[in-house]
Amino acid sequence: MTEAVRKIAEQVKALPEKELGEFLAWLTEYELQHSDKWDEEIERDSQPGGRLESVLNRVEDDITAGRTSSLDEITDDS
Repeated sequence: MTEAVRKIAEQVKALPEKELGEFLAWLTEYELQHSDKWDEEIERDSQPGGRLESVLNRVEDDITAGRTSSLDEITDDS
């Protein structure tokens, strides 16, 4: 944990309950607003020429070659 994050954490721990609730509500909203950016990055990286192209190509090759199992086979507990 960086020094800046440690200081923030200490300040958050010291907040009165009401202010802590306000802070957590703000943090939740902040996270929701920024999660869209992560989704957009994944979508962009998944496009042809994107950063995930080589990974997706390997996955497609494994599926085509039959080197995969269905999720039902993996999670079947019977």
